[in-house]
Amino acid sequence: MAGERIAVVGAGLAGCLLATLLGRRGLEVTVYERRPDPRVAGAERGRSINLAVSARGLAALEQVGLREQALRRALPMHGRMVHPAGGAPNFQPYSADRERAINSIGRAELNRSLLDAAESTPGVRLRFSQRITGVAGGRLLVEGVPGDPADVVLAGDGAYSAVRGSLEGLECDQDFLDHGYKELTVPPRDGDFALDPDALHIWPRGTAMMIALPNLDRSFTCTLFWPREDFAALDTPEKVTAHFAAHYPDVAGLMPALAADFERNPVGSLVTVRCRPWVREVGGTRVALLGDAAHAIVPFFGQGANCAFEDCVEIDRLLEETGGRWDRTLALYQERRKPNTDAIAEMALDNFVEMRDRVSSPVFRLTRAAQHALERRLAGRYVSRYELVSFTTVPYSQIPGRLRRQNLALGAAAVTGAAAAGLAARALARRRVRPGG
Repeated sequence: MAGERIAVVGAGLAGCLLATLLGRRGLEVTVYERRPDPRVAGAERGRSINLAVSARGLAALEQVGLREQALRRALPMHGRMVHPAGGAPNFQPYSADRERAINSIGRAELNRSLLDAAESTPGVRLRFSQRITGVAGGRLLVEGVPGDPADVVLAGDGAYSAVRGSLEGLECDQDFLDHGYKELTVPPRDGDFALDPDALHIWPRGTAMMIALPNLDRSFTCTLFWPREDFAALDTPEKVTAHFAAHYPDVAGLMPALAADFERNPVGSLVTVRCRPWVREVGGTRVALLGDAAHAIVPFFGQGANCAFEDCVEIDRLLEETGGRWDRTLALYQERRKPNTDAIAEMALDNFVEMRDRVSSPVFRLTRAAQHALERRLAGRYVSRYELVSFTTVPYSQIPGRLRRQNLALGAAAVTGAAAAGLAARALARRRVRPGG
């Protein structure tokens, strides 16, 4: 690897983590970012979607010594607080023991920490306001003009990746939900949290929903996930205020800047990206996609950043496994990671339906309580999907099969138990009718 020119495109969460991991291997890495340095210019308003960092993300941050720092700046959420229409809120714990939590972390703050880590790593250089549009002739293209030479390009430039768009021969599907998202804020109330900070709050409304995650300044970041026509219909402050009073009455009065935030903050898109291959060779330069550039997913399982971090750890692990051979590393990276990213993409879409609709159902609550009872009774042998996704590092692709095997085993045990109970009942009946018995 000595002397190889490595470029990471995108100084977001995944790009910074990967640059730090590679720099710690003694590699020379240049990170290119189209925006100004967010530590100076500030984060983009209204497009954060707070992160829910869980076991996978924490394991990756541990690799660069940031796990404890991240947790000190995070707020644990031990469950969902569901606000049904016309009913009292109810708390639904994430884990059977009520001890495990996912962590609300501000995206901008975590990005700043990762930028600092990358910048302080020997061999890593950060270059801002550099819009990379592709690769040609062994060089990066900056706004379409040949720029720096690169032997390896690792593109983490997001769901609408310019590098991905410049590559020929890729099969790429971008599936957009009919829903968009918009962020609002619940400020502190009398200096304290206006809602319970130990929960991810959900207002399920069938085809639409709102969620709220706590912040260290005692505010909440609220995100609306609505059909796009619902956003368009609220075209005056009066309509916005009336809609929230009707559909979100318990929180409408907690947002004094509701109408202004609704008008000012943009409506974002929700997309699932599935493409193949992730790895190409362009004029002698090896190019690989990672994170959202390779496999953007919708945010409803809180796994987007966690999944992208796993990409970075896998590349780092494979460099060790292959003795630093980039050709072999990148081929194995795609082979091992794609089944996992395909699996979490499907689970994230399914969790959208669960969050906006099922969580308010009494049947759902009974089912979840039964799952937790099984987890306590059959510790290690029965584990729910949520637990496997959020609180373990079991590969995503293995989770559906494990759930099927668990359910088959439970079904077989139930049948066996019923048969045994039937035989015992018949034996008891025979003893009772025995003459003189």
